[in-house]
Amino acid sequence: MTTRVWDYLPEYREEKADLLAAVETVLESGQLILGRSVHGFEAEFAQYHGLAQCVGVDNGTNALKLALQALGVGPGDEVITVSNTAAPTVLAIDGTGATPVFVDVREEDFLMDTEQVAAAITPRTKVLLPVHLYGQCVDMEPLRRLASEHGLAILEDCAQAHGARQNGRLAGTMGDIAAFSFYPTKVLGAYGDGGAVLTDDPDLAKDLRQLRYYGMDKVYYVVRTPGHNCRLDELQAEILRTKLPRLDSYLSRRREIARRYQEGLGDLTGPGGLLLPAVAPGNEHVYYVYVARHPRRDEIIDRLKQHDIELNISYPWPVHTMSGFAKLGYAPGSLPVTERLADEVFSLPMYPSLPPDLQDKVISALREVLTEL
Repeated sequence: MTTRVWDYLPEYREEKADLLAAVETVLESGQLILGRSVHGFEAEFAQYHGLAQCVGVDNGTNALKLALQALGVGPGDEVITVSNTAAPTVLAIDGTGATPVFVDVREEDFLMDTEQVAAAITPRTKVLLPVHLYGQCVDMEPLRRLASEHGLAILEDCAQAHGARQNGRLAGTMGDIAAFSFYPTKVLGAYGDGGAVLTDDPDLAKDLRQLRYYGMDKVYYVVRTPGHNCRLDELQAEILRTKLPRLDSYLSRRREIARRYQEGLGDLTGPGGLLLPAVAPGNEHVYYVYVARHPRRDEIIDRLKQHDIELNISYPWPVHTMSGFAKLGYAPGSLPVTERLADEVFSLPMYPSLPPDLQDKVISALREVLTEL
């Protein structure tokens, strides 16, 4: 049997009764769009984070895009972020007509190098967009200082960091506004697409609710500003309500799996060889993905396929190297750390219901391959 990087079926079988009951709740409710399930999840997700406002949307990409629009970002503006991210982060910026401006990431933890941000700020900069990558938070204090000094907003991309903390504060609570994805693979995943925007600002939340519903205040009333059709689905919202109370247990399981990887592979790590995830000071990692690094990554992936083990690469093509973003003008070598990582990182299987025997299989096979390289 192939060992997959991610598999929802064990979790589904464990939670099946509650999930099907959630679906039945919606179908029996008499309201299938923006009903009590969406409103209930919004209240509960905001409460989990200690914030006042949550606006449910249809996916994480639109969570970012609508958040940027609510912040007033548009053509002529610049948004500083990283290229070492999933393309939707940058697509959301591009979708507003603004220009993405990239800084590199740090060698040790692959997160935004905040020391490079000040030099990237121009009179056109409007938003700083840190990506809390792979399950841990960007160093937020330097960004908050820069935002205060230059009158900028901070939008946190939390698609990979549900429940992650920095110095006790949850991801999504350290900027002006935060975007989440509930794609099925996420730490808190739906059984389809979904997303949300968190903020403590009621005016931003009001704008977001208009933007997600054509720009209207009420159903089929006047369009106040051109918006979108980006509503969170009732079925997905009720499923997320069912899973949210389990989030902390999901995090505990992920951390236990990460601990077992460290114990099983830590003695093989070293400069020029295998590197396992590093946790930045003050961070509580949630291991959305377990990203390792090795200069002979491609050989490792090929060899593990012979053991029926799938690995993943996050991400093999930095956004600034993609043909769709050639217009931004980033030449090869302009973000050297990001480009090196693209050639060396790979993800081991990681999901809360990963059986211990399958994890042992991964550890044993990877040890065998590494000792033979």
